Amino acid sequence: MKNEILDILWLGQPACHDISRVGGKVANLSRLAADHRIPPGFCLTTGALDRVEAEGTLAFPAELRDQLARAYRDLAERCGADEPGVAVRSSAVDEDGRAASFAGQYETYLNIVGVEAVVEAVGRCWQSLRSPRALEYRRRYGLPLDRLRLAVLVQRLVASDVSAVVFSANPVTRSRDEVVINASWGLGESVVGGTVTPDTCIVRKADLTVLSHQIAEKRRMTVSIPGGTREVDVPRFLRAQPALDDGQIVEMARLAMALEAKLGWPVDVECAYHAGCLYLLQCRPITTLVEPE
Repeated sequence: MKNEILDILWLGQPACHDISRVGGKVANLSRLAADHRIPPGFCLTTGALDRVEAEGTLAFPAELRDQLARAYRDLAERCGADEPGVAVRSSAVDEDGRAASFAGQYETYLNIVGVEAVVEAVGRCWQSLRSPRALEYRRRYGLPLDRLRLAVLVQRLVASDVSAVVFSANPVTRSRDEVVINASWGLGESVVGGTVTPDTCIVRKADLTVLSHQIAEKRRMTVSIPGGTREVDVPRFLRAQPALDDGQIVEMARLAMALEAKLGWPVDVECAYHAGCLYLLQCRPITTLVEPE
């Protein structure tokens, strides 16, 4: 039981707020889980990987696999599904800090179904900690190349109708008075990965006026397929349609502003609408802003 407490923590548990145990991405979400609509999930802690590496291999220990299987069954009960599709996301201890975000450096796998597939995805996340791309990123930012620590989040996948990245300050003009929203159809991979030109909305914080709403021709979208995702063409009738209406734009702006007020720094947020409900998927500091004098 002692190892189980160390190896797996659930979003919202106080112990899951500890960056040293769950990494920046998970700690941020866990702190916000009580007050925001965040999909349920559990985290394999940094201690789990530490013990695996201490044995000189990344092979999955049987005890840890059993813990993960039990946690996945618990998640299935919470979701009301036998084998829910999940997102498996890396969460490094020094990730999503105010100096370096590590966005895209470590692996994420979407719509993973079943215990065996989750085990495999977790192993790939562990391996990405020391990928050439991630190590080069650390060198560029002057970060240490030893004592690396990584946790892995397993979280119910939201089948997004619309996904968005929201900034509580304008990352282009550096204005702290505006919220900027980039939104498109489907899962967020297309928006985050830059394979689609999203709609762009700018909202004035003072009175939540939509200052501009540029509608892009959104040609590509990421959708769920059995055991994963695929990028497909957006249906022609949707390409030039706005992904968000004014009410949804204001709701996303309010979310970003509330998170900024709670956390004390401008935020870069990933969120999504499914069946009319807004879900918070990720929240990190904006690392490109110049601090005010």
